[in-house]
Amino acid sequence: MPDTEFNCLPTIIGSVPHTDPRKACELVTRYLKDIPTWPQLPKMSFLENMYVQYAEGFPGVVMEGDRIYIDTASDYTKSLETLYQAYLENDASKFPMGRDRVAGLYAFLEQGGLSPKAVKGCITGPLSWGITVTDENRKSILYHETLGDAIPKFLKLKAAWEENELKKISRNTIIFVDEPIMASYGSIVASGPLSKPEKIIEMLNEVFDGISGLKGIHCCGNTDWSILLKTKMDILNLDAYEYAQSLSVYPEEVKAFIKRGGCVGWGIVPNHTEPLYKETLASLKDRLEETMAPFTRNGLSIKDIARQSLLLPSCGLNGLTEEGTEQALKLLTELSAEMRKKYI
Repeated sequence: MPDTEFNCLPTIIGSVPHTDPRKACELVTRYLKDIPTWPQLPKMSFLENMYVQYAEGFPGVVMEGDRIYIDTASDYTKSLETLYQAYLENDASKFPMGRDRVAGLYAFLEQGGLSPKAVKGCITGPLSWGITVTDENRKSILYHETLGDAIPKFLKLKAAWEENELKKISRNTIIFVDEPIMASYGSIVASGPLSKPEKIIEMLNEVFDGISGLKGIHCCGNTDWSILLKTKMDILNLDAYEYAQSLSVYPEEVKAFIKRGGCVGWGIVPNHTEPLYKETLASLKDRLEETMAPFTRNGLSIKDIARQSLLLPSCGLNGLTEEGTEQALKLLTELSAEMRKKYI
């Protein structure tokens, strides 16, 4: 794991409510000068949906209006062979993402004058993608014997392509693998081929193998964090505003993770309008310190944790207005400055 101090720097998950890619990028880079993130724009187009964005080029993929599915009855042999050949040759150039699906990424790359410490991107994880995307009969494609095996290989190539593009801005990259479905671990996730934690770890690690920089996992709900902490990730990101208690159940695992150089991305700024406008800088700082406190017993101080922390909103910001998004970024950057002043 890289020996990196994160020092409570701010960044975001990715999604924002904007429909103008350039306007979204301007806002992100104005507030997030150290670790900017290319913006996902789900309100701009169905193609910007987090499951559709990364589907381009998958064997048998079909788009019908606002529905995406994998046609397993079609002859996808040739495209499957192309995928496996690219996977074996580590040739990510065969699986790019088009401007119509990631307009924010292209606008981000076209900006000038950026000199960040690192640049962040994201990709939908193999569990969430494979369970949400279905075949023609609405059965999760993850449970298809052949295509299920292809999912992490496909997403590994997508992650590698994205990271190669982001390196045009900074050689220091962070890619989050978004796994919201892990909030259903114990019900949806712990069934079929995913009944064994080892399989979950294997699939995530296969995607991570396509990322040369820092690797993160984002889950915005309660889950079995001990499983994710066994992967190759460098950054564990959670909704610490609503679900901090769920992580405090694993104090020893989290402390071991931090001690070996791991980072916790605290999603501490709410992404819903009502709580966002109720919170202040002081109240969020108190909440964050209380969230960190359970991990300070027996060996770690808050200063130790702060050095190995990133600060983020609790999840994506696309549920807010554009004005609300700016308010969230304002609070986030102010909280980062306050924590750095006190602990770094």
